[in-house]
Amino acid sequence: MTPNEIADDVRDHIAAEYLAGEDAADLTDDYDLIGSGVIDSLGLVRLVSHIVTAYQVPLDDLEIRPDDFRTIAAITDLIVRHSAPAAAAAA
Repeated sequence: MTPNEIADDVRDHIAAEYLAGEDAADLTDDYDLIGSGVIDSLGLVRLVSHIVTAYQVPLDDLEIRPDDFRTIAAITDLIVRHSAPAAAAAA
């Protein structure tokens, strides 16, 4: 997946799981998901679980810092950096 496809997928997931039917197009790449209350501590745990499952990101490789989950752009960057294909290429 390209970074744009990942961002779109993450945006759709957040809209479906956290915004109860809101339009995913309203979520810009730099919208503060944590500061706005879209993602709280339980939501962060659920989002990490989704990322590990959907993108094969090893949980052991993740340093869970709020800034990595604050925006769709940050989440996309996290996935790109830690996804299995990217990690294999870096090794």
